[in-house]
Amino acid sequence: MAQLGLAILAGAGFVLALPPFSFLPLALASFAILAVLLRHASPILALGLGYLFGLGQFVPGLFWITESFQVDADRFGWIALPAVVGLAGGLSVFPAFACWFAARATRYRLPPAVSLASSWAVSEWLRGHVLTGFPWNLAAYALADWSTPAQAASLVGSYGLGFLLVLGASLAGLSFVFEDRHLARHRIVGAATILIVVAGFGAARLALSDVPAERGTQIRVIQPNIAQSAKWDDDARNTNILRLLLLSARSGPFDLLLWPETAWPGFLEEDQAARAVMSWLLPETGVLLTGSPERQTADDWVYRNSVLAIGPDGTVLTRYAKHHLVPFGEYVPWRSILPFPRLVESLGDFTPGPGPRTLAIGPHPYVGVAICYEAIFPGHVVDDAIRPDWIFNATNDAWFGNSIGPWQHLASARMRAVEEGLPLVRAANTGISAVIDSYGRTRALLDLGTVGIIDARLPRPLAPTLYARIGDWSALVLILLAWVVAGIRRRTPHLGPFGRTSE
Repeated sequence: MAQLGLAILAGAGFVLALPPFSFLPLALASFAILAVLLRHASPILALGLGYLFGLGQFVPGLFWITESFQVDADRFGWIALPAVVGLAGGLSVFPAFACWFAARATRYRLPPAVSLASSWAVSEWLRGHVLTGFPWNLAAYALADWSTPAQAASLVGSYGLGFLLVLGASLAGLSFVFEDRHLARHRIVGAATILIVVAGFGAARLALSDVPAERGTQIRVIQPNIAQSAKWDDDARNTNILRLLLLSARSGPFDLLLWPETAWPGFLEEDQAARAVMSWLLPETGVLLTGSPERQTADDWVYRNSVLAIGPDGTVLTRYAKHHLVPFGEYVPWRSILPFPRLVESLGDFTPGPGPRTLAIGPHPYVGVAICYEAIFPGHVVDDAIRPDWIFNATNDAWFGNSIGPWQHLASARMRAVEEGLPLVRAANTGISAVIDSYGRTRALLDLGTVGIIDARLPRPLAPTLYARIGDWSALVLILLAWVVAGIRRRTPHLGPFGRTSE
């Protein structure tokens, strides 16, 4: 029973290693404890330990989701807690699988630290792809506020960086329980080597980083801070629109005006008068990027959650339609089977767009768009055919109130900037809006629950990173390399940090 309770506590401790807390030692301690718990565990016990670790991680880590059910509390308030527990229970299958596989692999003499780190990275990749995918709070995100080690994501992505974190923590933890002191020292050396290599690479990359641009595209980010309960209220419509216009019209030059997801409370493309008013806000070559729903009809209405590019004459220059939709928020999966209503009232389910696209917006740098939680998916925010110069993340985190959810969402977006080597700009309805450079560093920020604007220069893009070129294959190569090294060390007892166990 003590083991089971410790697994839950270790999972909960990992949450405190994530933003906004970012207490990194707890991430290392959590996975070190898990590795020690799994050392002598049977596959069945390992399955249970992994599941409980997952519950400890996901229940408090995702508790902010309950806020979304309180927006329409009369209809959905009762389901808030069961929904979070149910989601956490489903997601906990992935760490359970990881621990089960780690226990099985160890029995086939794969070193326990390598087996746990490998299976954990694979389970996180699966969590990001199975069904609709939900790669929230990956192990690597414990490093989001630690710019130096986070730079390794430019090589191996978040899945690969998570592998390195779990491997280093597991090596350190297991070094304290091996009877063979010689082998224990080698494991400490292995953990230290990972730390030195990751930190050394990050320090070198940041030392060679560009200085902030003094010339170039000037952007203005609008954060209107409109409560979700008022966002689609007919009585508040004019007040909401006026707030957006007044913030946009503040003195100061800009080339690009950026509004949040679904900032316009209606179908903007059909509202020529509204677009004419917006054109008065724009300079001669200015462009407004704004979230707005769209609809089209053939035999039936098709609705999309989109970002429109509005030119200085009020015309729609181009558009992007969200392709990774939120289940039960923007559509109901398996609607013919599941009798559940959507959390968001509208005329119908949204239809996904074709995928990541690079938009040409007049004379300005090419932009890739990620709407809301599309930014949490590693390797799926940039058009592979035409690389953009920056990423625009239009989002509406008003659903989650003043919780840790928006901070976790921001951490995901920052890791996309590091992986792709591209600046990322967030326009968030209630926060957190931010300008992030190509190294994942925050250059400007508007906190939760504030009304305001950000005027800033658009940071410069970098050449495509290794991860931008080959994606998650880099993480797979890293894992296979660790297996090869482990195989070599296994044939030479007591040699190197990946030496075989003394069991």
